[in-house]
Amino acid sequence: MDTLHLLKKIEQQYENNLPFVLYSYPEKENVNFILQKDAVYYNTECSFKEYFIFSPFDIKNKAICIPLAKSCHFETNYLKTNVDINEIETSDHVNNKKSYLKLVADAIQNIQSQEATKIVISRKKIVQLKEFNLLELIERVLNLYPKAFRYVWYHPSTGLWCGASPEVLLETDGDSFRTMALAGTQKNHHRKKVEWNLKEKNEQQVVVDSIQKSLKKITSNLTISNTYNHKAGSLIHLRTDISGTIKKPHTGLRTIMSLLHPTSAVCGSPKNYAKTYILEKENYQRDFYTGFLGFVDESKNNSKLFVNLRCMKIENTTANLYLGCGITKDSDPSKEWEETSYKSQTMLQVISSMI
Repeated sequence: MDTLHLLKKIEQQYENNLPFVLYSYPEKENVNFILQKDAVYYNTECSFKEYFIFSPFDIKNKAICIPLAKSCHFETNYLKTNVDINEIETSDHVNNKKSYLKLVADAIQNIQSQEATKIVISRKKIVQLKEFNLLELIERVLNLYPKAFRYVWYHPSTGLWCGASPEVLLETDGDSFRTMALAGTQKNHHRKKVEWNLKEKNEQQVVVDSIQKSLKKITSNLTISNTYNHKAGSLIHLRTDISGTIKKPHTGLRTIMSLLHPTSAVCGSPKNYAKTYILEKENYQRDFYTGFLGFVDESKNNSKLFVNLRCMKIENTTANLYLGCGITKDSDPSKEWEETSYKSQTMLQVISSMI
């Protein structure tokens, strides 16, 4: 089935309030479509073995899934088009900035009192659209960020979400697995040499150490790469690859997911303390931002799951962009605000023609 015909089916699916997801893996030119045949709410407690999962930040809330057995699914190459990229300027209400700066300052003070080593503080940026065009949204997210995991998800119970994530949560193939630590952010100025300060290096090491500690009991042959620069759209991050073997064959995907999620890259360290702090102090609900998503085949212990970063939720003609930063004792609130502004460009580019 050709891409144009599939996109029309997606449009019809959306108009009929039926769940769907389309997604493309990093550096792949094909796109996968999963169109659920009914509007039933399925979660991971159902008995399906093959499904696309959409999990919230707070795992006390159940993850939603679109089961393959209840859907039509297709794979095809997407239509490559040239899309314009220009930095988008949008204003934030002064009170929103003051509130975020205070939140970051309070987190720094908390960390300096040695309650935690890192806390990820996020905010929501609301952008009003002149109009909304689903097919244009799909075209732009697929073409703008070929090195990211790109997706558009819709379910009547969650609304419409879109994202271009640079971060793998977990890939499994039988007993082998792969994940990554991704932290530190700079604007990509296309310099030959990128300099990282001590705050950014320490933030990255916190993530590496936290993942290693989480997986130690259930894995063997753990391999940790050297840290290197990872380009993601207009940004550069520090990245460390982590791989190994799952010790026990009966250690299922759900166990590994629960050990990894949320990583300190999106939550903090210690994880439980940071998560409680976030839920109490952020003053808004992250919902599926910094959750995870991707395709799972439990029968083969196979998965490709990504952290839900650089994402937004569209409600009618309102775009809700989600932006966060890792806060350590060396953070500067004004620089953290600036970093969230850089990160907003990823999704602003997707909706630029609709603003």
